[in-house]
Amino acid sequence: MKLLRLGDKGKEKPAVIDNDGNYRDLSSIIDELNPDSLNFETIEKIKNIKLSELTKLNKDNRIGSCISKPSKFIGIGLNFSDHAAETGARPPKEPIIFMKATSSINGPNDNIEMVSESKKLDWEVELGIVIGKKTKHIDKNESQKYILGYCLVNDVSEREWQIEGTGQWVKGKSHDTYGPIGPYLVTKDEIPNINDLNMSLDLNGVRMQTGNTKTMIFDVDIIVSYVSKFMTLSPGDIITTGTPPGVGMGKKPQLFLKNKDKLKLKIDNLGEQNSKIVTI
Repeated sequence: MKLLRLGDKGKEKPAVIDNDGNYRDLSSIIDELNPDSLNFETIEKIKNIKLSELTKLNKDNRIGSCISKPSKFIGIGLNFSDHAAETGARPPKEPIIFMKATSSINGPNDNIEMVSESKKLDWEVELGIVIGKKTKHIDKNESQKYILGYCLVNDVSEREWQIEGTGQWVKGKSHDTYGPIGPYLVTKDEIPNINDLNMSLDLNGVRMQTGNTKTMIFDVDIIVSYVSKFMTLSPGDIITTGTPPGVGMGKKPQLFLKNKDKLKLKIDNLGEQNSKIVTI
């Protein structure tokens, strides 16, 4: 099942894609795709509905973030060994956890803001995990009981803010629009093998990142279990799981985003993002 939100910012409607590729309005079933509705009970409810009887929505509508107002937006750093190598870091022995502000969440095709003081704005195509049931302190063998589905994430990162000066990751990853998610949340039953998904990112039509989730150092089950040791995970929480090589910081010479640059991100089964950098 593919769930999404359609409409102008602040006025999005929850929707589902039917077997014919039509976007169907879920407003009569749920108010939003948020922590109140993103659970296994909701998924079962939607599965038992005749989607053809729901109102068809215009595909030309803006696609918003696939989740609204999650309690947490968690990141895992340096989770691909080849990405760690390109940044000059050693592969971690356990997952590196950081937070992105939930106010950074953005639609998959919305503009990404670059403030005039920003000098090292970078891209990161990533797999996002969406939690569907409250949990804490679980074993990795239990993780799938709590994973609702997955989404495409661009972990936009301002490297100067992240690394230089006081060097705080959350600071470099939390500005408004630095967290495009979607276009849709895909329930896990639609993913044949989460550990074998191709990932890519193009900048102005040129391939920058090519990777596959099979080269993640820590897989999704390990990540969910590990994070649950340190904080309660709640429905709608997002955990973005790291990026393959090809980020701007790792280029020689380094390459960073500039005004009017265009990004295209893809992950198998999770759709595509197309966004533009806009100086504010």
